[in-house]
Amino acid sequence: MNNKTLFVALGAVTMAVLAGCGPQQPEANLQNLTVAMNAYLAKKGDLCLGKNKWPIDVPQREAGTRARNAVQMPVLERLGLVSSEKTKAKDDKDTEAGEIEVTRYALTGEGKKYFLEREPQADFCAAHLTLDKIVGWEAPKNAKEPSEAVVVTYTYRIDAAPWTGDAEVQKAFPMVDRVVRGAGTMQLKQNFRRTETGWIPAEI
Repeated sequence: MNNKTLFVALGAVTMAVLAGCGPQQPEANLQNLTVAMNAYLAKKGDLCLGKNKWPIDVPQREAGTRARNAVQMPVLERLGLVSSEKTKAKDDKDTEAGEIEVTRYALTGEGKKYFLEREPQADFCAAHLTLDKIVGWEAPKNAKEPSEAVVVTYTYRIDAAPWTGDAEVQKAFPMVDRVVRGAGTMQLKQNFRRTETGWIPAEI
């Protein structure tokens, strides 16, 4: 073997070694995506009601209507999760109208157990989801780099607050009821993108 051939051969070996020492991109397989799903649900698996700021005022004019808080807050009060008082507050819909009569709902000691500090903001939550199993995954539609992103389809287990079984809660919070009843069967989806350290949630 002449010197030129030897140099080329050694160069190929060097490149192979360097390639082996570089960061390894995690594959989209069941093991890696299970790790990603468990990490995601550990942080983002809370099923919440979208009630971020307390106390919550319900204007007297909404009493007896189908307005969301007018329906939901009395149900939570009956369960001992909130308490109410009559008071006056500025009218958010008409800032020039002055103060109006409202029913002000505040969390009780029991209700505060379900108010969780979470990103991007705190919320009143009814349950926490954990992974049951991954059903499958696929590249997102119109993905520029199909190998760099996946949409995972999964089923879940749920640890629900006892009060989610109340019949009035189920009527007032139908989406919560649907998710609670769907544990083990309902299929949810989550987008992930690939990084050098693993699969992480992608913005939808």
